[in-house]
Amino acid sequence: MRETVTISLPKEMRRQLTKAAKADGTTQSEFVRRAVKTQLFRSALRAAYVDLVPKARALGIYTDEDVFKNVS
Repeated sequence: MRETVTISLPKEMRRQLTKAAKADGTTQSEFVRRAVKTQLFRSALRAAYVDLVPKARALGIYTDEDVFKNVS
């Protein structure tokens, strides 16, 4: 089920949105949906990072190499 969200944008940002959506061959709504989805994913990654890094450090895991040593 979809819900509608109303946002306000500065004129220049709205112009850029219109231009970018057109260049992508998509609607402004789809362009904004993808942008929100990307930002939500980044926020989730940041939250996971904040949660997991202290746990990894406590186990002596600091680099990608440390991770690979532990999984192989």
